[in-house]
Amino acid sequence: MPDDGGYLLGNLEPEAPSRLQALSSLFDAWTFAHLDRLGIGEGWRCWEVGAGSASVPGFLAARAGASGYVLATDLEPTMLPGGAGFEVRRHELGRDPVPEGGFDLVHARLVLVHVAERDRALADLVSSLRPGGLLLVEEADPALQPLVCPDERGDEERLANRLKDGFRQLMAARGVDLAFGRTLPRRLRAAGLEDVESDAYFPITSPACRVLELATVAQIRGRLVSAGLATAEEIDRHLDHVREGRLDLATSPLVSAWGRRGGRA
Repeated sequence: MPDDGGYLLGNLEPEAPSRLQALSSLFDAWTFAHLDRLGIGEGWRCWEVGAGSASVPGFLAARAGASGYVLATDLEPTMLPGGAGFEVRRHELGRDPVPEGGFDLVHARLVLVHVAERDRALADLVSSLRPGGLLLVEEADPALQPLVCPDERGDEERLANRLKDGFRQLMAARGVDLAFGRTLPRRLRAAGLEDVESDAYFPITSPACRVLELATVAQIRGRLVSAGLATAEEIDRHLDHVREGRLDLATSPLVSAWGRRGGRA
């Protein structure tokens, strides 16, 4: 049974701003390139799902212009500023009704994998599109590349990888599908989208990877210890290794998949 302890990496924790900034540094350029290729422009109605921070909805608002509309929603919209060119609402995907009005573009990054009713949530995203509207979904696939240190040279890398395995165990206990990313193309087709395509991005090492690792491990350290997956001393030792820049730290591959709702606008 999934762990009922709630979302493992909530936005109300003190480490959340650093983690969200690191995710923006790692993935925004990749996401923005996809959005531009999909043709977002003046006057578009856009929904950014599980926005977390302002970076993606801000980009959408700049592209949609004064005649467009951007809605940014999140379960915990604490880091979404008002008056930034987009509307902010609290919204729980898969449970709350979808916003009305029909969207030209809907985007969700690192969201669906944390939703228990993923198929229902995806169907909700598709239903929110106007005919001809576009959906872009981006999800990690930890099982596709499970190591935080792919170049496992010694004890420091082995410790890092063991802690990452503990993190994956905690996620799996909450019902997270660790191989979800690779399933996106077929899920989008099954949801009725046309012209489905997909690719992936895999950062192997960068300063943002280190920031992400520090924030993530600090945020889950209590759960790792209480579950017997690591000791406090091991976690402190790993965090020291990360701060000293002694590790090449990767992320899980981010799979992007997109498609178009059928019909005429």
